Amino acid sequence: MNVKSAMKLEWTGYYPGVIGKVTTLHAVYYFKNWNFDISFEAQVARELSAFFVNFREKRDGFWTVRANGTFAGAVAVDGQLADTEGARLRWFIVEPERQGLGIGKLLVEKSVTFCRKTGHRKIFLWTFQGLDAARKLYESEGFKLVEEHSVDQWGRKINEQKFELIFL
Repeated sequence: MNVKSAMKLEWTGYYPGVIGKVTTLHAVYYFKNWNFDISFEAQVARELSAFFVNFREKRDGFWTVRANGTFAGAVAVDGQLADTEGARLRWFIVEPERQGLGIGKLLVEKSVTFCRKTGHRKIFLWTFQGLDAARKLYESEGFKLVEEHSVDQWGRKINEQKFELIFL
């Protein structure tokens, strides 16, 4: 299905209530599918809030997309460590009923385009083994797996993975 012809997409950035929407979507999705505990939701809420407090235009980016008028997903680029570790792709998520329609691909593409335009030389992200559809999106944009290790966090053991995209 072609997402652009199947539904009307509206792009925006921050709007009142979106921090809660993104936090809620992460908390519910990762509890339901991966049994993550309250520490995950608290971390998302704390770090996403801090991101907005320290947000700097041209360094950081945040995008939400609405499909047919309803929230469908979000992604952020945190450029705080851009000069040392790279810009960080964060809080990428698509509403479960909208997954598989191409919205996630558009969000990741928007992030990569932003990083290229703003001069970030590298983008990295942390994820974990098992998120195969997201990994496929990252790899289709040129991200490479560069680090992997097992950790106990969010109430369970996961195999954490770091992906990077370096612009030549």
